Amino acid sequence: MKKILVTGGAGYKGCILIPKLLHAGYAVVVYDLMLTYDRGLPKHPNLDVVTADIRDTETYCRIVEDCDAVIHMACISNDPSFELDPSLSKGVNYDCFEPMVRASRDAGVKRFIYVSSSSVYGVSDASDVTEDHPLVPLTDYNKYKGLCEPILLKYQSPEFTTVIFRPATVCGYSPRMRFDLSINILTNHAVNREVITVFGGKQKRPNIHIEDVTDVYLQSLEWPAEKLAGEIFNVGYENHTIDQLAHFVKNVVEDEFPKKKSIQIQTTESNDHRSYHVNSDKISRVLGWRPKRTIEDAVRDLCKAFKREEFPDSMSNGKYSNVKTIKALALV
Repeated sequence: MKKILVTGGAGYKGCILIPKLLHAGYAVVVYDLMLTYDRGLPKHPNLDVVTADIRDTETYCRIVEDCDAVIHMACISNDPSFELDPSLSKGVNYDCFEPMVRASRDAGVKRFIYVSSSSVYGVSDASDVTEDHPLVPLTDYNKYKGLCEPILLKYQSPEFTTVIFRPATVCGYSPRMRFDLSINILTNHAVNREVITVFGGKQKRPNIHIEDVTDVYLQSLEWPAEKLAGEIFNVGYENHTIDQLAHFVKNVVEDEFPKKKSIQIQTTESNDHRSYHVNSDKISRVLGWRPKRTIEDAVRDLCKAFKREEFPDSMSNGKYSNVKTIKALALV
């Protein structure tokens, strides 16, 4: 495989993944509506950036024509139905999915990598949530992520390898930063307010470092097709309660900023009841992959970025929140 199309490649994870793909020698096409992009993609002779909507099947068919693989990350993410038009989420995250998959197969794409989400599990009391656990979505985002999975798998064939990854909540530094993800939110507040507000606290949440999860997407182009074909893999490992995460953040921030030795943790009620303990043994057993970084590493990386003053308006600028950005743009 030589040419890779990455939908959503200008987003939070894309701005970490794309340089890795280029460094590995791939030609890369970023297919992105560029709604949340402000910086992060390198200038490179092997990089083409196409500003387009994945709902535009005609354009997608043309762009995917000479690509060997697709990494599909584009979506409306973290979209509470009371904040965004549900039809928008359905249109972007679900309705256009099968036309994209069919167009990719018909264009001769050899491998289609779908980035789903571990949030499709919703709420579970199971000690370990494995890939065969029932999906109990609580939001439109969870629901449509899950509904796309069987659509992709029915196109699996010897000529068209399909694989699904269900990553945990991603954390850590990206030049295209998001401060609407749990660890990133907690770190932002610890550094800039010296107060961490915990909503609920007892919910269990899996997390994954952004460098680790993008390594998985890169390596998914190299792993043998027979190990990926028609498979679903959790990508998590670190499972902690929100309260535990807050204390991890507090300790690292106080270490990185010695003057902030009295960061407070305040607990309040939450209407977000998602709680699950994700088991990621399968990806280790089948593919031999394990993460190299920790949640503490992610917090430390963010602290270093704050020291460089990369995000001086991180508490107030809506560009760091996908939902706020899309609401401001009135995307339909």
